Amino acid sequence: MSFLGHIRKFDWFLSGSAILLAIIGLVSIWSSSSSEFTNSDYSNFYKQIFFLVVAVSAMIGVSFIDNRTIRENPVAMFIFYCICVLLLLGVFFLPEIRGIKSWYKIGFASFDPIEPTKLILILILAKYFSSRHVELYKLKHILYSGIYVGIPAILIFLHPEFGSVAIILTVWLSILLISGIKIRHFILILLAFSITMCLGWNILLKDYQKDRLLGFVTPHEDPLGRNWNQNQAKISIGAGGLFGEGIGKGSQTQYGFLPEPHTDFVFSAIAEEMGFVGVCAVLGLFMLFFTRILHIALNANSNFCRLFASGIAISIFAQMFINIGMNLGLLPVIGIPLPMVSYGGSNLLFSFIAIGILQNMYITEA
Repeated sequence: MSFLGHIRKFDWFLSGSAILLAIIGLVSIWSSSSSEFTNSDYSNFYKQIFFLVVAVSAMIGVSFIDNRTIRENPVAMFIFYCICVLLLLGVFFLPEIRGIKSWYKIGFASFDPIEPTKLILILILAKYFSSRHVELYKLKHILYSGIYVGIPAILIFLHPEFGSVAIILTVWLSILLISGIKIRHFILILLAFSITMCLGWNILLKDYQKDRLLGFVTPHEDPLGRNWNQNQAKISIGAGGLFGEGIGKGSQTQYGFLPEPHTDFVFSAIAEEMGFVGVCAVLGLFMLFFTRILHIALNANSNFCRLFASGIAISIFAQMFINIGMNLGLLPVIGIPLPMVSYGGSNLLFSFIAIGILQNMYITEA
């Protein structure tokens, strides 16, 4: 099949919605970069353009790799898994960036090993459960898959990156449910998580993580301290109205009141400057994006493809749900970017690599 013939067979509703989300993110990043607060520093905007070009190119390249080659090579998956674990270990020897050890500095960009880890875990879980779905009544398969998930989850938690751990555990539990886990086993897992969190409040969580959770529970206390970020995010959303204050004209975004308008709170920045119309555009594109992934999952001829597509949909949906919930004050702030919209090369790159794998499944399976 020729290159153009392959590209024509793409589900362009899937890729197109992702690219449009990234473009909306670019517009918002440009706007926040042009503010007096940042001294019109457009470096993040230019880097994000570069990241998007690389990500789309990677998506196209990966789409040529037959998904059957991927699922029939568990050894290669395990090797990549080990590489990701080593990368997660390696960051402990790096200097902290804003109190977190998560990124490798590579030239003008930073590489976050958590993003490829999430992708390889979904591949491994899809492979593991697609070949053992009839044996899920055996508790050992839940325990074995839990070890695969638990090793990187513990390392990520120690970075500390509680938000990414929540995403990984959500994906694991969701794939267990889709694969057919017994309800009593699922309840036991949730009970174990609840006990661990209760016992680990003073041991596992750092002070700033406790402050975020307490701030969520008591939103009207300490408005100039731990609740500042979410209060400013909600003010930005409320100020947008129907059509927004205009690109580059949002007072919260332009004068530095809204924290991290290009990453964690990009949704609030979009709501302020593009209004309800902009928010509907973002949510509509996400809805189209998830609809197309579910189409691939429901029409796939193999359990591997079905579980992988479901895992990617759950992972990205969980990130979107948590990020928007953070911005609306419905969830505590745990540092989760808005997929494909927030600034960040690693998230963008591996999101589009996942889309490339999905495109191959769409062409060969759906």
